[in-house]
Amino acid sequence: MTDVLNHECGIALIRLRKPLDYYKKKYGTWFYGLQRLYLLLEKQHNRGQDGAGVAALKLNAPYGRPYIDRARSNSATPIRDVFDTINSATAILEQQHDADEAWIKENVPYLAELYLGHLRYRTHGSLSIEYVHPVVRPSNWESRNLVIAGNFNLTNTDEIFDRLIEIGQHPRDLSDTVTVLEKIGFFLDKENEHVYKLLRETEDDKRKVLGLLAEQINIPEVLRSATGHFDGGYAIGGMIGNGDSFVLRDAHGIRPAYYYTDDEIVVVASERPVIQTTMKVETAAVKELLPGEAIIIKRNGNWALHQILPAEKRMACSFERIYFSRGTDTDIYRERKRLGERLTPQILKTIDCDLDNTIFSYIPNTAETAFLGMVKGLEDYMIEEKKKQILALGKSIDTMTFQNIMNKRVRVEKIAVKDVKMRTFITEDTSRNDMVEHVYDVTYGVVRRGLDNLVIIDDSIVRGTTLKQSILRILDRLEPKKIVVVSSAPQIRYPDCYGIEMSHMTEFCAFLAAIELLKDSGQAGVIEDVYRKCKAQQNLSSNQLVNHVKDIYRPFTPEQISEKITEILRPSDIKAEVAIVYQSLENLHEACPDNLGDWYFSGDYPTPGGNKVVNNAFIDYYEKGI
Repeated sequence: MTDVLNHECGIALIRLRKPLDYYKKKYGTWFYGLQRLYLLLEKQHNRGQDGAGVAALKLNAPYGRPYIDRARSNSATPIRDVFDTINSATAILEQQHDADEAWIKENVPYLAELYLGHLRYRTHGSLSIEYVHPVVRPSNWESRNLVIAGNFNLTNTDEIFDRLIEIGQHPRDLSDTVTVLEKIGFFLDKENEHVYKLLRETEDDKRKVLGLLAEQINIPEVLRSATGHFDGGYAIGGMIGNGDSFVLRDAHGIRPAYYYTDDEIVVVASERPVIQTTMKVETAAVKELLPGEAIIIKRNGNWALHQILPAEKRMACSFERIYFSRGTDTDIYRERKRLGERLTPQILKTIDCDLDNTIFSYIPNTAETAFLGMVKGLEDYMIEEKKKQILALGKSIDTMTFQNIMNKRVRVEKIAVKDVKMRTFITEDTSRNDMVEHVYDVTYGVVRRGLDNLVIIDDSIVRGTTLKQSILRILDRLEPKKIVVVSSAPQIRYPDCYGIEMSHMTEFCAFLAAIELLKDSGQAGVIEDVYRKCKAQQNLSSNQLVNHVKDIYRPFTPEQISEKITEILRPSDIKAEVAIVYQSLENLHEACPDNLGDWYFSGDYPTPGGNKVVNNAFIDYYEKGI
């Protein structure tokens, strides 16, 4: 994706199911769990660069000694900094050659049976370290300590905040992180009180009661009570001081979560291939948490799946498939290739089927898999064309003609190369734009000037800023006859409210194009009508809301909007003809049939809060121009 977006966070949970000395004997290290956690986080670094954190929880730690350790960083290299902190804290082990598990439990931080890691991309809130997960709700009661880390964004944080106030709390912050922590924490407290009261009816020994309490906490019931009113997309991981842990996925399966278990370990992460690589297991060994489902690991190491929320229609985020998740996942790799392949008819139409005079490439590197699919689609078309030409010649065909037909190939080149991230000291806008042009460089000498078309595929085109300010200009230096930029994703028309940093209507070139088309066609009154309808809904409950912003796009075909986008993004000072081609929604669903979450393309939000977000975004556009 040439437009930089902050997006979904990453989580990793590890539960070692054997005593620590088991891993020392079998793998030769006390750090087995930490090493697995480091790999899970490092291989998900694409999911978060604003911060990283790790929490470790020791089982059966001695009284008076810390049993929850936490390290967080919001530096430019957060994963490295977190593990530098951990390495420094565990250095004491180097001087203890006869260390055993009991000594480690008492003296060495971070060597534990239970770990929760997190990678953060900011969607809301500041870059402050206080917003970096895991976050902790401490207590002197072991089974009331709560640690959470999540990949989530709630649309109704204000409503949940008000509920917390109604039940007597005084939340320290209006953010979804604090709201989630306090809501789960409140019901964890209630469960503790309920179980404690029942146990005290039959048992006088308070120490024994507390031991039984730690075993009998009903985590599924806590999660059901706490999350029943959550509106949004989430995968929430948690650890409780008694040693219980969980990962819960939202009812629509918007945010991803996968798990692997064997007799030694339970692993949960945001992406499947990172578990495969870290644990060296096959694809089939890694399972996906279903919508509304939680994996819950008890303090004794036993685990089970629980349906916490009634499963709604699966609306897993399709952007995970297009761009965000690692393309090494077996299904995602195939899906991205299909996305590229399904663009073939549109591309051929745009270049008048002139494959002899067209070069194909991709930008940025994350579009490479879609590019491979596009090339396959073009090659399949070319094979059929070769057959037709040969059959048309019949018996009159000669060897040279046959050879010329068979030698035709799709022309593939590496055209655009992104240089090392450039920083400019220039603050003047015109000069800064000139520097931005040099973020990418091009391969000279392969495009025939004035003769060849140049087709470049990208994952998606959101704002189009980089296209306008940089890419189209540098491609024009090669003097192609026509530049065709192809998006493997459909037109992004609506804000996301479940984790991606796309919240303002003016961020979408498709929206700006539709607005211009309304004005050009004498339908500017539609803009006023949509504003009036959105304002009329502001005091309605979320369940009553309708996405009226769809009316902005309704008068136009996707092709008309694409043409206007091309007009808006084409720099006036370039010579080549330009066309921008987008994937269709139908093709997206065919390519990614199990991940139908397409609200940023279609405006069909899976939860009521989505309609609230899009209408408010339009009001902000109309009133504030954002």
